[in-house]
Amino acid sequence: MSRAFVKEGDGDENAGDLPELPISEHPNYVTPRGMALLRSRLDDAARRVGALDADARLERAHIEREMRWLQARILGAITIAPERQPADRVAFGARVELVDDDGHEYRYRVVGEDEADPEHGLISWVSPLARALHGARVGDSALWKRPAGDLNVEVLAIEYG
Repeated sequence: MSRAFVKEGDGDENAGDLPELPISEHPNYVTPRGMALLRSRLDDAARRVGALDADARLERAHIEREMRWLQARILGAITIAPERQPADRVAFGARVELVDDDGHEYRYRVVGEDEADPEHGLISWVSPLARALHGARVGDSALWKRPAGDLNVEVLAIEYG
């Protein structure tokens, strides 16, 4: 419906009817950095909700929903210490250097779902690439199934920390 046909204030009275944000079905593995980011996001949301005036019911409902989601993610988080991972294999928390058949190099770090940011080299442990690389050693090849087409990659280096 067009906003022109909505009475002033419509929507605010339904602020409590917002659906909850979905929680992943996967275990919430996090790096120590990922846990710190979740806590920082929760603190930021608490500051934002505290700064709202009483008339901002819908915005408050959105932020409070975000806070419930963040609290659930933090409570369910399983922090994985990189130093406890197998140094010679790709696992959660690994920084991996790869090369494809054309000589293009890639560098990624395997992180939790909430920390993933592929444009900055952070891939989720449940991503197709991380799953293909899991357990690989330096010199091993893996098939990276991508929407743009499958790509063979070789592991050049693995490091943690």
